Amino acid sequence: MTPAARIAAAIEVLDAVLAGEAAEKVLTGWARGHRFAGSGDRAAIRDHVFDALRCRRSCAWVGGADTGRGLMLGAVRLAGGAPEEMFTGARFAPAPVGADEGGESLEDAPEAVRLDMPDWLMPPMAESLGDDCTPVLEALRRRAPVFLRVNAAKAEVAEARAALAEEGVSTRPHPLAETALEVTENPRRVQGTRAYREGLVELQDAASQAVCAALPAGPGTRVLDYCAGGGGKALALAARGAEVVAHDADPRRMRDLPERARRAGVRIETVATEALPSAGRFDLVLCDAPCSGSGAWRRSPEAKWRLTPARLRELQEIQMDILLRSCDLVAPGGTLAYATCSLLAAENDRTVAAFRAAAPAWRLVDQRRWTPRDGGDGFYLAQLMRDETDPP
Repeated sequence: MTPAARIAAAIEVLDAVLAGEAAEKVLTGWARGHRFAGSGDRAAIRDHVFDALRCRRSCAWVGGADTGRGLMLGAVRLAGGAPEEMFTGARFAPAPVGADEGGESLEDAPEAVRLDMPDWLMPPMAESLGDDCTPVLEALRRRAPVFLRVNAAKAEVAEARAALAEEGVSTRPHPLAETALEVTENPRRVQGTRAYREGLVELQDAASQAVCAALPAGPGTRVLDYCAGGGGKALALAARGAEVVAHDADPRRMRDLPERARRAGVRIETVATEALPSAGRFDLVLCDAPCSGSGAWRRSPEAKWRLTPARLRELQEIQMDILLRSCDLVAPGGTLAYATCSLLAAENDRTVAAFRAAAPAWRLVDQRRWTPRDGGDGFYLAQLMRDETDPP
């Protein structure tokens, strides 16, 4: 495919996403319907789509319309290109640029447009991030690095790096976690490497690894990953020797976990919601709660545009319910850990404060926040313990 044809394909995909479809689903469907497109074409189209979604407002402003075509016009202009060279109307190329498609200068745009944020989110972001607000929001406009976690149950960091390098995947250690490697060359080859197939490494954000490293888990520690999802944190904790039980309100999210655990050489038991009361109590209960995902919008940019005030309130209610349900599963002297990949205080500090008001026997012993300025995704972690004088 020509560069112009790739832009035309991205416009098609973006129009479907803007109409409400999931980007990954649309990209998969497009690829199946266009078998002639090679892996390089599919990768380029995907990059166009996600780059435009990260910078949707600024692209639309510069491109003249909040449409697939407008976003790609804006993306080309913001990258310093000349749309007239791609939008030619030639075979498979987008139609020529019209007189009414000039767009506006980004210098004249409101702050929320320049930072690619919904208007309503600017005040809570500013309140949550303080002086970090502008640089963090700028970071969310760029692609996220690809990170790997070295599986301590199978390999040392140097061994994993050497195995990856043998197949052309270059990495470097990242300071957020001892197990974290940032992929610096050929990230799309990772899942085809021996190191990945044999469980020496897993894909996991560096800040997510830092969350796991901060938790009191090790050999003999009984851990419940209450909102396990795909099981990334459960695998990281099991690699440290913890006895991990995984649970999710929707068990389908854990469908790949048994195979991932087998590949990693660890054992993770899964438990259904109805079986939790008979599962006993745990030294550590981790609640990696559903949230806005605002700390990871570089990876899932469409979520930024679909979040609403009503949905944020609904998420806060879900987070509170999870904490209230899970706290009774913590053994005496154990830890209740609450984590989100959110940058918003409404889902972090305030949720923990609301929980402590409802359950005053729980005291906050530690809380930490990571933002994209640290290199990884945005994460929040709070660790709580029950007052020992309070009966379980």
